[in-house]
Amino acid sequence: MNYQYIACSESGEIVKGKLSATSEEAITEMLSYAGYRLINLKPHVPFLSLGRLTSQLFPLKQTEIILFYRQLALLLESGINIVTALDLLQEQISSRTLKQVVNDVIADLRSGNQLSVALSKHPQVFSQLSCRSLSIGEQTGALEMMLKQVADYIEKEITTSKGIKSALVYPVIAAIVTVVVVGVLVFFVLPAFSNLYGSLGAKLPTLTQMMIDGSVMLRSYALYILLALMVAGFLAIMYIKTAEGRYKLDMLILHLPQIGRVKHLNELSRCCRSISLLFSAGLPLTEIMPLVIQGCNNRVMARALYDVQQGMLKGEGLSKPMVKNALFLPMMVQMVKVGEETGNLDASLSAIAQNYESEAQDKTKSLINLIQPVMTLIIAGVVGLIALSMVSAMYSIYGQAF
Repeated sequence: MNYQYIACSESGEIVKGKLSATSEEAITEMLSYAGYRLINLKPHVPFLSLGRLTSQLFPLKQTEIILFYRQLALLLESGINIVTALDLLQEQISSRTLKQVVNDVIADLRSGNQLSVALSKHPQVFSQLSCRSLSIGEQTGALEMMLKQVADYIEKEITTSKGIKSALVYPVIAAIVTVVVVGVLVFFVLPAFSNLYGSLGAKLPTLTQMMIDGSVMLRSYALYILLALMVAGFLAIMYIKTAEGRYKLDMLILHLPQIGRVKHLNELSRCCRSISLLFSAGLPLTEIMPLVIQGCNNRVMARALYDVQQGMLKGEGLSKPMVKNALFLPMMVQMVKVGEETGNLDASLSAIAQNYESEAQDKTKSLINLIQPVMTLIIAGVVGLIALSMVSAMYSIYGQAF
């Protein structure tokens, strides 16, 4: 199997590449023998592959994966062997993508592979964190329990990610409506009034004249403005795809009013829950941190976690490196410290995750309640300004006529 890796040399140089090996452990040993320390590792999926094409044509919902995990756990608890359980599930799966993936997994199991290894060959469906957790479950004989825990983890991830999306739905719709309304007024209503006022030869108020001049300019240069916006948008997207651009965008998101705080809390809760899941499964922190860093959606948070990992490798533990970065809030640092001292790190991290998720949900509700009236006022203000300019022009013409 092919893997993509990011490693660090003894001199601190970061290298990237691809290697073929039978397992992740083999890749780690190969890099270590060559004098490199592994930072990130994931299966390599070719740009043009049947699996990727199928997943793009028939996108798989996370809820289907959750249901798959839970049903598989239930069948295994009933005493059914894993291959028979997957055969039964395959007949009930409605998603074409997941059905094909399960078919491949069954073939791998019959070839002698473990479930976690078979699932890891489909990184577009099953995350590396989930596969690593299931691998621990297989080794400890608690696969059914780990399947349920992974399902719960994914479900909470979905709930967390819905927060920001639900908060942005209304302003996006309102912004589109505003653009459409203003476009109709600028390109159809204002020109009609402009011709009427021009035929009367009356002197227009300053506000009305500014509106009409702006309308003329927009209509005259609409194509150039649209082209400029498209070019600017394309350049912005290309820049964001670079490492520096993505990092700065993630930094900007974290510093946005209200939204930044919600995003920050969501990232911390996801981080805590991931570490808690893997630690409770029995995985050491040295192996947990690379998986958590890889699964982090925010590059700023990922870099902060990488710094924590480096501190851990120096023997500082988990809480001491966190103190050095303001992204890790004081309560989180204190709870992690208590968890390390008492040996209940997974329970402490789970409690932190729940606390931050609750706070993020409360702030999301407050944000939605704030956004709706603000956007309504903005739309009313824009439309009202245009209407006022038209009405004031009518009164001015009436005054000049009499």
